[in-house]
Amino acid sequence: MVDSLSRPSGNVTGVNNYLSGLGQKRLELLRDLVPNAAVIGMLVNPNFPDAESQSKDVTEAARKLGQQVHVVNATTENDFDRAFATLVQLQARALLVTVDPVFNSGRKQLIALAARHKIPAMYFGREFVVDGGLMSYASNLGDGYRKAGIYVGRILKGAKPADLPVVQPTKFELVINLKTARALGLTVPMIMQMTADEVIE
Repeated sequence: MVDSLSRPSGNVTGVNNYLSGLGQKRLELLRDLVPNAAVIGMLVNPNFPDAESQSKDVTEAARKLGQQVHVVNATTENDFDRAFATLVQLQARALLVTVDPVFNSGRKQLIALAARHKIPAMYFGREFVVDGGLMSYASNLGDGYRKAGIYVGRILKGAKPADLPVVQPTKFELVINLKTARALGLTVPMIMQMTADEVIE
């Protein structure tokens, strides 16, 4: 949509709230919480435009960490049960859910399946953890909305979108659900609880 993030050109600019490039950090945090997970599953929607990039980032990070990651595909909510059956077959001991609108809209089903199969999961948004998911690492949406409002004001006062860089997130949040951790038989290290931006009891 834009020529570059720093100089968009044309008539488009904006705020990027979902950085799919956070896969490596999400993987590291998941490993910190579930260090004995020999196999980690990665749920991917291959139809999502950024799916290949997300998969590549995580698999490269996993290789550097000596971690085994298996990609499991799901294109619709109808695929979730099959995806978790595959994770069980692979003996995955943790799951990283990649950024995707299908996963966001079906988050309650994903959370329920992760709980039923006792698979600790890392998500890409705080709302997953509020709804009972284990953990998320993502940009601060409130901060992104505030920046978008500032841009609207500037454009209404005559600024040209082409001259406004696409804003990248600068604030990121680690959110952990302790109740879910206990249900999964996990002990969240105190250092992780202290560094988390939000701990849900």
